[in-house]
Amino acid sequence: MKPFRVILPITLVIALFGASCSKPKDQNKSEITVAAAADLESVFAEIARDFESATGVHITFSFGSSGNLKQQIENGAPFDAFASANVAYVDALAKEGLTMPDRRRVYAEGQITLWQRKDTKVQVNSLQDLTKPEVKHIAIANPGHAPYGAAAVESLQSAGIYDQVQSKLVFGENVLETRQFVQSGNAEVGIVARALSDVPDCRWVPIDPASHKPIDQAVCVIKASRNGELAGQFVEFLGQPQAAAALRRYGFTVPENGDN
Repeated sequence: MKPFRVILPITLVIALFGASCSKPKDQNKSEITVAAAADLESVFAEIARDFESATGVHITFSFGSSGNLKQQIENGAPFDAFASANVAYVDALAKEGLTMPDRRRVYAEGQITLWQRKDTKVQVNSLQDLTKPEVKHIAIANPGHAPYGAAAVESLQSAGIYDQVQSKLVFGENVLETRQFVQSGNAEVGIVARALSDVPDCRWVPIDPASHKPIDQAVCVIKASRNGELAGQFVEFLGQPQAAAALRRYGFTVPENGDN
């Protein structure tokens, strides 16, 4: 009997050869994965660079709505830390025994704005302007799982216009998607995070923080993390002057000493 031979397609041979000759990855490089609220996308890019420069630890982020990220953690997603836009989600995970004790910090309070493209025909300068008939669509994050969406609804209710504008509301999965609705022209205006408002060719108006509950944002280390010590360094870093300065530049209010 002739010996059995496997003939591989030439493309697979090339791929296998290339893989065997490629340089091995740096096995010594430290890395953590952080689930982070969508409003943090811009500021965390800056903070992550500073953190890696200071510690040598690289951060990979997974951005989304805080409620959805909490659910992923409950379902066993392999995150090392969770930076929520609502302290209540961190507290809930702690009660479920899913976070590391004493590895928690309230690092900022977020703000919301009325946000538009500059070329939008109807300008909105106050919440009352949302009742104008020219305003057909108002984008907000889904209040069911996005803290900034919940704050938007509270502000509309405080202004006494929620019933008038409810039919105009369109919901983004998170505050980043909400901003995209406005950027694409699918909504004349959106209520978004102040931290995401400074975009070229766009304008924003602050919304009175007294019109909604404080958007207290907290970070914690996930108990199941295999990199708990490194994730703990990131939690501590968010309370350092360098990170606090970055958060303030993006419109966050920062606690004096944090809340451990």
